[in-house]
Amino acid sequence: MFSQRRLGVALFFLLLSLQYVVCLVDPISLTIGAGVGLGAWFGGFGVLKDQTYCRWSECCNERSIKRDIGELRRTLTEKLYGQHIVIQQLISALEAHLNPHSSSRKPLVMSFHGTPGTGKNYVADMIAEALYEKGVNSRFIHKYRGRLDFSIDNDVNKYNYRIYSDVTKGINDCPLSLFIFDEVDKMPQGVFESLTSLVDYNGLPDNLSGSKAIFIFISNTAGVQISHQLAKMLKNGAMRENIKLSAFEQVLEKVSYNIEGGLKKAGLIEKHVIDHYLPFLPLEKQHVLKCIAAEFKKWGRNPKEGVIESLLQDVITYDREHGLFATSGCKTIEKKVATEVWIN
Repeated sequence: MFSQRRLGVALFFLLLSLQYVVCLVDPISLTIGAGVGLGAWFGGFGVLKDQTYCRWSECCNERSIKRDIGELRRTLTEKLYGQHIVIQQLISALEAHLNPHSSSRKPLVMSFHGTPGTGKNYVADMIAEALYEKGVNSRFIHKYRGRLDFSIDNDVNKYNYRIYSDVTKGINDCPLSLFIFDEVDKMPQGVFESLTSLVDYNGLPDNLSGSKAIFIFISNTAGVQISHQLAKMLKNGAMRENIKLSAFEQVLEKVSYNIEGGLKKAGLIEKHVIDHYLPFLPLEKQHVLKCIAAEFKKWGRNPKEGVIESLLQDVITYDREHGLFATSGCKTIEKKVATEVWIN
């Protein structure tokens, strides 16, 4: 592979040298055909790059950015439990955003909310795997984690500059970049103010186009409110699978704006830049059972019913107020099942 890369580089400089020689021999032709010549040259370089460098390295092209929404739909349907609202809204949002005929001038901005273990980061990873050939390891994904990246409240101005710089550089590198801000509820207030103008219509500098970029905010904010709303509807006879996004969206926006965290009093909310607030519903026993079965399947095991029931006793703690939802969702399932497999 290394020798092939060297060959590509050598070809590039050979073509560059030939171009220079032609210019020396025939300066008149250079003057007359400068525009055509340069256009052909850069076009040729693009083809050369695709056939050499981009064969072994990730580039912002169709080879590296697959945009497989069909794969995402299958993965969500098969592996995400209890989140019918997320599946419906997310697929529609991404299909509309990635449509080549879309005339939208702004990036897609989504905010994921819910209690721990309901699948927020899991879904963000699924999106990365569906969009990019290298999945979560793509260099076009930029991820930030709560206090790990933004730890000091008094450094908000510095963080704003960092986000502004990272986003403009990222979009310049590839218009279809993915920016993920995890644990937003643990970030200092005001951290996203520089981002507001960037993700609004025509907000990028230097004629950059960010209309195909995607921004995802992930937080536990409003998890309690989601649980209360869902429990109330279930107790009133509603079927979980029939509950709509409209039952939660305004609550999520209001709580995000008023509770401590990176989105408190944020311009992103004031200017209605966030396109979708997605509620990750708290999980019930039936959903945790599916998570356990799926983990055993990864190990090629088919455990007895007693083993699964024993695990359920270990991993499920129901919420005190309603007694319906697993407080940690499926968050600890992976390690619990792995331990069970190794013991037996």
